[in-house]
Amino acid sequence: MESAQAKNQALKDAGAVVPISYEVFEGVIKETFQKLVEEGKLTPIKEVTPPQIPEDLSTAIKRGKVRVPTHIISTISDERGVEQRYAGVPMSTLVEQGYGVGDVVSLLWFKCTLPRYCSRFIEICIMMCADHGPCASGAHNSIVTARAGKDLISCLVSGMLQTKRLLTIGPRFGGAIDDAARYFKDAYDRGLPPSEFVEGMKIKGIRVPGIGHRLGLESEEEKKKKRRRREEEEIEEIIVVFRRG
Repeated sequence: MESAQAKNQALKDAGAVVPISYEVFEGVIKETFQKLVEEGKLTPIKEVTPPQIPEDLSTAIKRGKVRVPTHIISTISDERGVEQRYAGVPMSTLVEQGYGVGDVVSLLWFKCTLPRYCSRFIEICIMMCADHGPCASGAHNSIVTARAGKDLISCLVSGMLQTKRLLTIGPRFGGAIDDAARYFKDAYDRGLPPSEFVEGMKIKGIRVPGIGHRLGLESEEEKKKKRRRREEEEIEEIIVVFRRG
């Protein structure tokens, strides 16, 4: 009973359909199925077309059938081509035609090329609002935080926070430009001449924001004297060099 023939014979005796070899196995299944259908024991089921298996994404991308969905859409700059564009203007055009920082900002922010006086105004604002180095407390805090190895956002926030975690931007630190713009605009809208504006602020006991900084107290005459003194020193140095030669 341990041989294959003996087992096959035992299956036949028990009523099983046993093919004589694997080659005829398919035919035996078909004959058995048809016999059961004729006897009414089985009802054939209509063949159903199997669903098509989707193609692999990486293969479809290589064949150009699909594309990966966009994770971010930028309406400012365009990097799809060989050359980057700002609001449709190629980088080479910006360089060749001498576009300035104000022109680039106008393209990035306003998505168009503003008149020269507008871009010049933007550049003046950037120059006027430029910080005066690490001596300011906000800049110092940011530098210390950066040296501590913190991330960019933490460094930026550190520059704006004090020990009590209050924003340090106020009328006397960083925020004078806001009050200055507010007061100057109000005076302009009312048509006040500078002398009346200053006198009115004096009567109210309010200091004109942004005016009176030590760095801005130097008169034009003092500037001319310093410039003349530097020129004289440069001339003396040139004379000394010539005498040595």
